[in-house]
Amino acid sequence: MITTRKKLTATTILLLLIAVVLSGCSGSTSSAGKNGGLITPTNGKLEIPVAGISDNKAHHFKVKADDGTMVTFFVLKSADGILRAAIDACDVCYRSGLGYYQEGDNMVCKNCGQKFASNKINVIKGGCNPAPLNRIVAGDKLVIQMRDVNMNSWYMKYRQG
Repeated sequence: MITTRKKLTATTILLLLIAVVLSGCSGSTSSAGKNGGLITPTNGKLEIPVAGISDNKAHHFKVKADDGTMVTFFVLKSADGILRAAIDACDVCYRSGLGYYQEGDNMVCKNCGQKFASNKINVIKGGCNPAPLNRIVAGDKLVIQMRDVNMNSWYMKYRQG
């Protein structure tokens, strides 16, 4: 029979372990780790380590625009080897506030189901395509200017949470 003290100790250890795991997965650092999450601009730009986003998977990030809107965007290395970035919305479905998920080499709209080849992101603009974000690779960082995020914050006015 386990004593009350042993149960309390086991529960405390379990809760501490859960807290450590959750804090390690929050992604809320300005260095924007592999899991994405909240990112903080430095000197008017976002810098994302290339090593953490070069796995051909979409990484979603959030940043607060100058107007206070929380803007969600994604970055991914497409099949042709180019790092791409887009607002997590399009001109047509942004009011749904749903964004995109990745399916193979495509980004798929959670609202209408349209599929977009990753190598067309930042190439085809308007309509149902993910709204492109200008970006450059500088050294080992993908750099996005906050002015570009700010110009696109209107897409997120319907986003919940």
